Amino acid sequence: MKRLLLLLTALPWLASAQQLTVSAAASLTDAFKAIAPRFEAARPGATVRFNFAASGVLLQQIAQGAPVDVFASADQETMDRAAAQKLVAAGTRRDFAANSLVLVTPPGGAVASMRDLAGAGVKRIAIGKPASVPVGRYTQQALENAQLWTGLQPKFVFADNVRQVLDYVSRGEVEAGFVYRTDAELARGKVGIAMTVGGHAPVSYPAAVVADSRQAALARDFVAFLGGAEAQGILAQYGFGRP
Repeated sequence: MKRLLLLLTALPWLASAQQLTVSAAASLTDAFKAIAPRFEAARPGATVRFNFAASGVLLQQIAQGAPVDVFASADQETMDRAAAQKLVAAGTRRDFAANSLVLVTPPGGAVASMRDLAGAGVKRIAIGKPASVPVGRYTQQALENAQLWTGLQPKFVFADNVRQVLDYVSRGEVEAGFVYRTDAELARGKVGIAMTVGGHAPVSYPAAVVADSRQAALARDFVAFLGGAEAQGILAQYGFGRP
């Protein structure tokens, strides 16, 4: 009888417990981990679980049926593809953050501009894979705009996400790399920012509810929360701009 009473007492909690799975761009890792407990505190019984990777990889996982509730991309192009494939619920998309692209080097690196990348002293340049990593597409756009893309291709070391680019640079395995400013700031002391890079589409982050979400209402709440003052304050602390 006592065990039955304990079970019955636990049932309301079990009924209210909700797990939200958020697939988010790798560059959002630290900020989103800080946002999660604030969201959970405002939604008793809710827990947030994250899957961080390159936006293109996350989209592929969702297309293959991965159980995801919210998708947060580091670019508009990937979210456009998600919408075209009807993988996100119509009317739920919202821009919530902005960032910038920077050229980074190991501490004391001699690279000060994109033109320096063509020099004989630069053997390896880390960039995200343009087909699946938004920071790689921004990088390609910038280098094409500067008429450097074709000439530099033999030097490229392709990475699976922006954090891998950062690792290559911080470990001195390459002479330079292209990452978001927020990532470079997290690794301050391990990498140096040579310059802010222009000549590419604006770096903006959209989020949307996944069409097959089993927690659609909670997912909508999370997307809305990202645009609120509390989440925006945390994003600002990690160097993100407003959308």
